[in-house]
Amino acid sequence: MEVLLDTCGRGIYLLLIYIFLLKAAAECPKPGTNGNIVLTNDALLMNDFPEGSEVTLECATGYEIESGSGVINCIDGKWTKPDLTCRKKDCGPPNPKPNMSFNTSQGTLFGAIATVICDKGYHLSGLGYKQCFDGGWGGRAKCEIVLCDIPAQVANGRIVWDSKDDPKYGEVIQFVCDEGYTLDGTDSIKCGENGEYDFMPPQCVGVTTERTTSPPVTPAAGTSSGTTSSETSTVHRDKTITTSATPAVSPSARGTEKMSPNELISM
Repeated sequence: MEVLLDTCGRGIYLLLIYIFLLKAAAECPKPGTNGNIVLTNDALLMNDFPEGSEVTLECATGYEIESGSGVINCIDGKWTKPDLTCRKKDCGPPNPKPNMSFNTSQGTLFGAIATVICDKGYHLSGLGYKQCFDGGWGGRAKCEIVLCDIPAQVANGRIVWDSKDDPKYGEVIQFVCDEGYTLDGTDSIKCGENGEYDFMPPQCVGVTTERTTSPPVTPAAGTSSGTTSSETSTVHRDKTITTSATPAVSPSARGTEKMSPNELISM
């Protein structure tokens, strides 16, 4: 009796081992993946893959299905060959923005980088590039107009600029001198693409006055030798000349002026 029980026990034990081995031989290992093909979330949660199991593969982040379904099956302990083919997503050209363009020499596929280029007179604010991600182009960049500092006031003059804001690229500032002063330099300067003006601010210099004295005036004919005359002439820069002359009268001439006609005849 004991021999019979021992034989039966051994038989059951061997049967269990056989069933276990059959089951283990029928199961498939966890499916492998490559760089652009991965398991779905449902497949990742599965621990066992018995005979006849079905698993779906999908394209990795940044890739999209080019062809195939991605379904594989466990048959005789092996997975069927996947028919899924994936390709990189194409972000296309970056959306245009004011005063900005892009260098897309690296292409527009997933992972590519487009360099930001600002128009003349504008400078970059933010990242200098955009990158193609799974959901499209990413990276904040902005092209802002170049500003110049407001020039300091000019001595004996003023600048013609009514705004409180700094001058922008291409804007012009003019200069005016006070009365009695003239500009030494250009009367206007323009804000350039590098934030500097194209010329230095001018200066307001005073107008100089020159004085000269004319030579003595020759006495007119008939005037006595004792008669003297003087003339002073002042020449200004504006070409205005002021002249004054006062001839002297001799005593004999004054006496003649007071005689009557009869007295003159008797002489």
